Amino acid sequence: MTPSQKTNADLTALLKARNTCIWIVTREEVRVERAIIEAAGAANFETKFWDCATGLTKSDGSPEIAQLVDPQAILNRIRDDKTRGLYVLRDLHRWFDPIVLRGLRSLARGLQSAPRNEARAIIVLTPSSEVPPELAGHVTVIDYPLPARQEIADILDSVIAALPDELRLTAAPNGTREAAIDAAVGLTAEEAANCYAKSLVTCRKIDPGQVASEKRRVIAREKVLTWYDPDPRGLDAVGGLDILKAWLASRRSAFGERARAYGLPAPKGCLLVGIPGCGKSLTAKAVATAWGMPLLRLDLGALKSKFVGESEGNIRKALAVAETVSPCILWLDEIEKALAGATGPQGDGGVSADALGAVLSWMQERQGSVFVVATANDVRNLPPELLRKGRFDELFFVDLPTEDERCAILSASLDQVKQPHQIGLTTVARATQNFTGAEIAAIVPDAMFAAFADGERGITTEDLVRAALAVVPLAETAKDKIEELRAWAKGRARYASKVVVETQRQGRDLDI
Repeated sequence: MTPSQKTNADLTALLKARNTCIWIVTREEVRVERAIIEAAGAANFETKFWDCATGLTKSDGSPEIAQLVDPQAILNRIRDDKTRGLYVLRDLHRWFDPIVLRGLRSLARGLQSAPRNEARAIIVLTPSSEVPPELAGHVTVIDYPLPARQEIADILDSVIAALPDELRLTAAPNGTREAAIDAAVGLTAEEAANCYAKSLVTCRKIDPGQVASEKRRVIAREKVLTWYDPDPRGLDAVGGLDILKAWLASRRSAFGERARAYGLPAPKGCLLVGIPGCGKSLTAKAVATAWGMPLLRLDLGALKSKFVGESEGNIRKALAVAETVSPCILWLDEIEKALAGATGPQGDGGVSADALGAVLSWMQERQGSVFVVATANDVRNLPPELLRKGRFDELFFVDLPTEDERCAILSASLDQVKQPHQIGLTTVARATQNFTGAEIAAIVPDAMFAAFADGERGITTEDLVRAALAVVPLAETAKDKIEELRAWAKGRARYASKVVVETQRQGRDLDI
């Protein structure tokens, strides 16, 4: 049973149980109205619709009282009409004033005592979830779900079935149907159909990438998440971190149709902790490209509010939007800063504790295919309940790169340089001992500035070595903190690099 089918069954049960006022939150009037008519029929209610433009109409759209456009008048009509029926009032919340609000509240109370053959119920159909406090005890709120994956598949099939014979066979080439369905999950039924139609017009086939790009509008509209363009190089942009990259590669297939049929749960995510500038954030950007998923950044600190409960509400909304556009990568950067006041002595009035509660609850109960990549520079400031097994699939520690990893980072950085170059990678790697990945990447533009000033020539190994010698690495300026992080990681986290693992296991008879 899809979420929509379950909601329809709940709606039928509410009508049979004589709930007189139901508040349905949705942006999909057409789809939801069809569901309401079906649910009302199962409860033996005749459905009528009202809005301020068309007045009162029957379920087939024919007018019943076209002149009845005043909101107070429709409430009086429902009160005086003694026939069994369900009245769907579109956007009634836009007309709330003290009189209309009081009228709806009194009507909801009065209809509870109506005889069964005169039973009437009201549905307020609106995109707003803000229920006035005067109605809080009289309405049942239903947040109508977006189309589930199977429903999106039916929409795709109906779009393809309507095509001429010569286009139908090539509209969704082999291997793209499942990707096209996944790309549209999170859109409304109308948005999904329009995206498929647009793709057919522009590409003469269903292009999953073009369909997925429409999700940008969803993110922009809600204003609680940031859509990031992932690194186009994919995981090749990340030098080293072999164990982490292999682990991520093994999790990619768990989002496919075969994994669902197998019963494999969707991966939850990973927490990357360690030294700043060593590739944690870059990995989040790279995995989105490697997996072909949207990358969304959630800034928990930016959603905090001075008003009690508002921060939690903002975070819940952001997480709900992420589930809406899933499958996707949700990037929580420097999570320890946003949650620093949850358990520590900072005393922020409970705002961080509310944020932590919202995040933990969602991580435990979420249903969508949202893969969380959280990064933290100082894991000691994180609350222990966030670190326990089950919140994330794995906790990785990212250390300073080894010599081989420094060569890989330098090579990836040089690949972005447009000028031809002949660089001794090993020589530069030795000159950048104890450098972070970010510091290694930074010496490339420094060397280019020097080469450009010297007759606009290509950069050389000497340019890079000279740039490296001018840098005081973080490993020197924050030596004590780095040693503390390394001490914490022993026995608590999985190392992201194979060479580091082999160093740590010296003298142990283990096969890693």
